[in-house]
Amino acid sequence: MKKNVILAIVMIAALCRTATAQPFPWQDNTKSLDDRVEWLVKNLTLDEKLSLMVHHNPAIPRVGLPEYSWWNEALHGVGRAGEATVYPMPIALAATFDPNLIGNVFGYIAYEARHKYQAAQDTGYYGDYAGLTFFTPNINIFRDPRWGRGMETYGEDPYLTAMMGFECVLGLQSDNTAACLKHFAVHSGPEGIRHEFDSRVDERDLRETYLPAFEYIVKHSDVAQVMCGYNRLNGEPCCTNRRLFDILRNEWAYDGILVTDCWALNDAYETDTVIPRHRTHATAAAAYGDAFGREVDLECGSGLPALREAVQQGLVPMSKVDEHVRRLLRTRLTVTTPPRQFRPEGCCPYGPSDGPTSVAAQSMVLLKNNGVLPLKEGEFLRLEGLNAYDSLMPLGNYNGTPKHTVTIGEALGKYQALSAGDGKTLVYCGGLNPQLEGEELPVEKEGFYKGDRTLIELPKEQMDEIKAFKAQGYRVVLVLCAGSAVSLEDVIDDCDAVLLAWYGGQDMGTAVKELLFGERDDFGRLPVTIYRSTDDLPPFDDYSMQGRTYRYADRERVEFPFGFGYSYSFHQFWGAPTVDEANFTVSGLVSQCNTDCKARKHRTVVQVYLKNENDPDGPIKQLIAVMPIWTESFDKKEPFEIELDPFWFRQFNPITGRMEEPRDGTEFTLQVGFSSDDRDLIDLPYIYHNRK
Repeated sequence: MKKNVILAIVMIAALCRTATAQPFPWQDNTKSLDDRVEWLVKNLTLDEKLSLMVHHNPAIPRVGLPEYSWWNEALHGVGRAGEATVYPMPIALAATFDPNLIGNVFGYIAYEARHKYQAAQDTGYYGDYAGLTFFTPNINIFRDPRWGRGMETYGEDPYLTAMMGFECVLGLQSDNTAACLKHFAVHSGPEGIRHEFDSRVDERDLRETYLPAFEYIVKHSDVAQVMCGYNRLNGEPCCTNRRLFDILRNEWAYDGILVTDCWALNDAYETDTVIPRHRTHATAAAAYGDAFGREVDLECGSGLPALREAVQQGLVPMSKVDEHVRRLLRTRLTVTTPPRQFRPEGCCPYGPSDGPTSVAAQSMVLLKNNGVLPLKEGEFLRLEGLNAYDSLMPLGNYNGTPKHTVTIGEALGKYQALSAGDGKTLVYCGGLNPQLEGEELPVEKEGFYKGDRTLIELPKEQMDEIKAFKAQGYRVVLVLCAGSAVSLEDVIDDCDAVLLAWYGGQDMGTAVKELLFGERDDFGRLPVTIYRSTDDLPPFDDYSMQGRTYRYADRERVEFPFGFGYSYSFHQFWGAPTVDEANFTVSGLVSQCNTDCKARKHRTVVQVYLKNENDPDGPIKQLIAVMPIWTESFDKKEPFEIELDPFWFRQFNPITGRMEEPRDGTEFTLQVGFSSDDRDLIDLPYIYHNRK
């Protein structure tokens, strides 16, 4: 009897403990997200709400809200947070011309991110680079090859940038993680004056070049965040810019989070004599009032005192504070709630064919081959160049730490013989490195300034070395490492082959080796134009698109055109492609004519461009669709059908200032082929039929 009484007391005590341990209402996952958010909004104090509006949120124990940092990076793998898979830089990912592949890559990155987040939680670390909200992707247009951060982008084309960015968002948000489109808007150098620079653009360039990728992704996905840039746009800092806010919130109906670039608001009011600033606002409170009193929800920075002062001065009404906090809590509660099908550690969401080596190989562009490639197994090589054994160069920037890195030298080492012979082939690993080009770097030397380039030519000392080796009788294979376009005009005749390998990630060396020896034939295509010389470029600080990119540049100024790239196999259309105007499709057959390697599968990319001869002030042509095609044999014809999206037929209307669908019956020319060069394209007449 006594034992029963004791047992009853223990059970009652346990029930009491369970009752007191019940979660706060916002922690109850059976309730709707809106109900959970509203409970917090109603129960948080003003100071607590404001503390959630800067990127490093403190813990709020009285409501059970833990510490959280919004700042994490996943540019090409989880960055700055210890061990993680490092894929090629985004400019290289763009060169695959395969949006679906990029979706797979970022799906895996999200998978790693979720496990890294859980590991950080288990150790009690809640600081920067430990959360699930990522400042990725960078979808600015790589308008000028001198911009050092162009390697972070998906190239010079609005369509390709939009498709790659869209798939990045889908993949990255597949594990309840949050992506962020940056930098809104018209941000692409110069790096040395980015804290004071005013990007001046007309309405047409703004709408047709600088905004479409943002607009497409905002309208076609549930992207969680958008980041405003450091620069001014037509006189007003992007993070206080009423025009940009109106486009984003009202025209595009975006209701996600708008976050500042890190410490960008400081540029609006600080009078720092070392770093030139915008200085458009008299006080910090005025700057924060214009940002948070309008549409900014979150600051990456440390401006909580200024934000509090802006609220106290009535520059940010309480209704706006609650609006911002609701948006922030919706995303934060979403990402910190484990997904229903949380994949166990060690589970791989896609096969090895989409691993770092394969992705790197599909990004590398064969610019020249006079027959020296593919190399033969018994062929002795000499390996030279500053990038041959550099283990940091392949990682680019905003990177994690890989478990291993395969340099080009390590991959080719067993074939190397320093003794001169007749089988005399030199692999020269040249180009640039991320310590010379990148974000706001302290570099001032010939050809480089503050992370940007002042010259796009291959550095002179490298050209001299290549010419010297050629004079010694070597067959020179240039492996060009870079995050941007490098002019080879003065050295191209001294190279027997050129492989643009970018900053190819942790398995870069393996990919280079497999391509050079013909074990693969899945080369990439150029996502940028390679100009003949620096003299062929407009002024760097001129944001007009005239004379820039394949869409507006004269062909005579171009060394290698956008979309270009050789393969070991030759592909062509079997008959002319056909257009189904009613169903917005282009279809046809691709045939493989020959091959010069032992790879079993061969890859090309069908590209569709739009020309509007009735618009003399518009682009020469513009990419509107891509499709990678794989072939395995000569006698098999690979069919393709590409669906066209009316979004990319839109035209700028100078009267309304908007992008609008063409009138029914508008005549265009579709160009279908294998690069942006007219010589690689077949012209097809096309009459637009309005789907309405």
